[in-house]
Amino acid sequence: MNRRRALTVLLAAVAASPLRVASQPREKVRRIGVLLGTSRKRRNIERLLVPFDQALRSLGYVDGRNLQIEWREADSRLEPLPALAAELVALKVELIVAGTAQAALAASKATSAIPIVFVAAGDPVSIGLVRSLARPGGNVTGFSALSPATATKGLELLREVLPRLRRLAVIHSPAESSSISQVAAINEAGAALGLQLELHPVATEADLEGVLRTIERDRPDGLQVFLTIETYRHRKRIADFAAARRIPAVYGYVEFVEDGGLMSYGFSYADNWRRTAEYVDKILRGSNPADLPVQQPMVLETAVNLKAAKTLGIAIPPSVLLRADQVIE
Repeated sequence: MNRRRALTVLLAAVAASPLRVASQPREKVRRIGVLLGTSRKRRNIERLLVPFDQALRSLGYVDGRNLQIEWREADSRLEPLPALAAELVALKVELIVAGTAQAALAASKATSAIPIVFVAAGDPVSIGLVRSLARPGGNVTGFSALSPATATKGLELLREVLPRLRRLAVIHSPAESSSISQVAAINEAGAALGLQLELHPVATEADLEGVLRTIERDRPDGLQVFLTIETYRHRKRIADFAAARRIPAVYGYVEFVEDGGLMSYGFSYADNWRRTAEYVDKILRGSNPADLPVQQPMVLETAVNLKAAKTLGIAIPPSVLLRADQVIE
């Protein structure tokens, strides 16, 4: 009787176990949107998104399993952003990741309810994305693209390569507050170093062409190019110009160097994408974006293009090469 009873219990357990497995609830699929100002097909953008995906996976989110990402891409144009943001809102995504400040502005105008995390914005307070860096106050938070030291460190880098630097041309934006703050910082640093600064504001493509003609005529010792909407858009044009006129230049972002520029010093977009995944996780777990502070860049990178240096006839000091995060040969 005991063996018969034990066998009955065992058979009942075996028969019931598939039912218990079948009745287990499925893992909840979270749905987020990603609004890009460019296209994922671009080599550099595809590379930058790898840290985002890896960070999400480390946090337990796998696209196609328990995470559904709705991608919207503006293909390097500002005009489609509002419509693309509206599409994501209509899909009722739980959160929107905005790749740029312009994408974040479009998303914030489309919704005041869905949380928005921007990956890189120069001065989110002045453009109205957040009330303050410490307490964003609304449905938007994220990561800054600029550190207060970016402009002055770039100048110091150029001075280290060009000890005889005396006259420096600076291309900046008259409208972007982040660029304005950099101008103030570099004015102070330039005065301390005894440099003559020649400031060239660029707001449009026509402005850029006029500025390049002026720089060609005046022949400064060096050139510093801040990261702005217009300079980024025309980075290859600027890098080619500086190379052709044999003007050593330092830029505010690594892509200028990848497109032929001499050197750059600026924030790591890849690291900002990685950290964005952390804010995505916090918000999906219930954190309020109003209470998540806007964070400054944690990783600042130096890049050097040795091919460009050779063309210019410049020897990059070993001290600079040892500090460089990326050396292009």
